[in-house]
Amino acid sequence: MQNNTSLTYNVSLIIGDFLALVGAFSVAYILRVSIDHQRIATPIKAVTYLDTFLILLPFFILLFALIGLYNKEIYNHRVKELGRIMIGTFVGILFIISYGYVANVAIFPDRLVIVYGYILALLFILLFRNTAWWARRIFFRYDKGINNVLIVGDTKLTQELIDLLSPSRLSGYRVIGVVGGVRHALKESANYALFSDFNQAINKIGTRLHTIIQTELYSDQAKNSQVLTYAQQHHISYRFVPVNSELFVGNLEVEVFKGLPVIDVHQTALVGWGRIVKRTMDLILGGFFLLIAAPFMLIIALAELLSGNTSIFFKQTRLTRYDQEFTVYKFRTQYKELDGTTPEQAFAKLGKSELARTYRANGDYLKDDPRITPLGKFLRWSSLDELPQLINVVKGDISLVGPRALIPQELALYTKRYAILSVRSGLTGLAQVSGRRNISFDERRQLDLYYVQNWSLWEDLIILVKTFWVVIRHKGAI
Repeated sequence: MQNNTSLTYNVSLIIGDFLALVGAFSVAYILRVSIDHQRIATPIKAVTYLDTFLILLPFFILLFALIGLYNKEIYNHRVKELGRIMIGTFVGILFIISYGYVANVAIFPDRLVIVYGYILALLFILLFRNTAWWARRIFFRYDKGINNVLIVGDTKLTQELIDLLSPSRLSGYRVIGVVGGVRHALKESANYALFSDFNQAINKIGTRLHTIIQTELYSDQAKNSQVLTYAQQHHISYRFVPVNSELFVGNLEVEVFKGLPVIDVHQTALVGWGRIVKRTMDLILGGFFLLIAAPFMLIIALAELLSGNTSIFFKQTRLTRYDQEFTVYKFRTQYKELDGTTPEQAFAKLGKSELARTYRANGDYLKDDPRITPLGKFLRWSSLDELPQLINVVKGDISLVGPRALIPQELALYTKRYAILSVRSGLTGLAQVSGRRNISFDERRQLDLYYVQNWSLWEDLIILVKTFWVVIRHKGAI
């Protein structure tokens, strides 16, 4: 299972940088305005100064993210981190000054506040990040947050990699097994196991595994596929050390891992700080949309009651990231006695099994669907039945944008379900804005897979805008 230690550390860095910047520019204000009694250029109250700075500070943090300060390749390299902190802080201050010029508002009471702020920001951020770095080392020493590693391969780099990852209290990685039988004798002090093949390794190690590093490609491609598929199905980090010229197909990222060139194979582009930004967007926009939708949801709920439905909401167990089950909320559009059934089961229950094939062939759509109530037809046509899913978004069950959340029985039909389930399911997605019912089940899953492997924040925003347009036009509404 995926180890979320790096994500937790990233979140800690974001919070720490935010507080360090607030502290630095607050102290800068105090030093110049409260302690230094010389005349200041522009009298600004402390509350006004702090309020303005807090509003602009998220853009400062976003800038830090854009230059890589929350990527492990940077914060694990002390010199690179220092250089980017200096550049990021300087550019951030220029941004704030530029904003003040364009908006024609005074932000800093005096130029010395800017100088003090820059110096103090560097000191506070470096102090915090060094403290966080040492704290992480202490956690490693007490066996907290360590990534358990299985090395697959029998090459000269195997022992070199083992040596680079030792000791675990410094690297944060612990080699717990090697597959293939290394070419050297096992050291007496070694605390890892040797396995003759991959099946033996995973049977012995089980759920304790966080990372797989493959140091060679087997001539039997089925073995290579087995290793990668196992990693993806169990959401385990996978890295491959390229020791030959064969090309490795997948969503690749070349990086230097402990001094060695490796190819990091991601199931999705949604990794690192992108996950944090995406969740933040879900909370802000999801909460805003839920607030706007609340009056309409109340009207629909009353309409459901007046139509004779004693149960307003339709609840169903569906799948989201890492195969986690959650309860989805929608306004009821079909008859209650059909709850918990697949379309095939529902049509069979109604004595119309032959409609199931037509339903699937039409992209999960059937004109005059006998399962749908009269009010439900309007709600589906207008897409208003989806509004309660905003609750799921705020709760964190799903995202605003992502692959469609399906019931386990439906997604079991798709061979690459584990790839789709490497991200949170979504209220809307690429498939919904690319045809909805006008494309087949398999085509929609292919679009979901494309989204997972090519995620970007900009693409999310485009999909949200397209969703409003599709809903307004009732394009492909079901």
